[in-house]
Amino acid sequence: MHDGWYAEDTTHGPVRIDTFDESRPHEGKVLGIVQAHADDMPLYSGGLVAKLIAEGYKAFLIQTTNDEKCGPGTIADAIKSNEVDVGVLADSLGIEDVYNLGYRNHRQEENSMLEQRCRLIFLFRHLQVDTVMSFHPWARWEENPDHYITGQLVESACWMAASAKDYPEQVQAGMKPRGVRDKYYWAMRPGSPYNLVTDIGPFLEQKIESMAANKSQGPAGSHGRRLKARLEAEGRKLPELGDDDETADREYIRLFGLEECRRMAEPYGLEHAEYHYYFPPGGTFPWLDTQGRVESYVQENAVRL
Repeated sequence: MHDGWYAEDTTHGPVRIDTFDESRPHEGKVLGIVQAHADDMPLYSGGLVAKLIAEGYKAFLIQTTNDEKCGPGTIADAIKSNEVDVGVLADSLGIEDVYNLGYRNHRQEENSMLEQRCRLIFLFRHLQVDTVMSFHPWARWEENPDHYITGQLVESACWMAASAKDYPEQVQAGMKPRGVRDKYYWAMRPGSPYNLVTDIGPFLEQKIESMAANKSQGPAGSHGRRLKARLEAEGRKLPELGDDDETADREYIRLFGLEECRRMAEPYGLEHAEYHYYFPPGGTFPWLDTQGRVESYVQENAVRL
């Protein structure tokens, strides 16, 4: 979604502009964020996550892989480095806790799908998750198996977590069945569908901080300090990068890491935005959510005996 030859972004249904609501309309709700890699959520949803937490959500982060292929040094070094980054990421956005499932990076196919789904259902029930944020399970052009497999497992776990007959031992042990009510899917690839445009202006600094936490990989992290060091070795400097490494990292992101957010924002009269595909309560099959229609019909048509 960076170059002109890419297909235009597509949508399904009307696009809604999402702005910050200071009244904390989501007080008491639980947000479950499921990512495969340390840089997934901050790149595509750092602003929205900060916004939802400010609106009352309590958020938890579930990381499905160990990120062994992405980072400095040996495989063991990369795993440790990314785990540290994810902890810093969580702190930067006010996320309550991180759950690392530890599956091998880029090898999701070798892991039991049933096991992974069971673990997600366990966490959705344990945390009593209301809302999930993750990969779009049916988005086009996705090349990373960790992304589309995680997305598909999240989708099925959201549904099955509501059924007491799925993994009944969890319910017998005291967990309440919990079906996830609504979902935010990331718009990650060219042509990814979206129906929600979030104004992340009020949370831009937290977005930058969350991206800067990712020192091990990604298009941000430690790039600023590297550029600053190279220029110093050449006897030059960019004043915008400041005088210390952490400032350099953040200002590098501000200069070069937010082009996509600005491009997304422009058609909607905003400065910085993120795109998501949002499934409201009722989800994929809203016509099956009959309770409200039944009660409305009863109120209008029931007669006294």
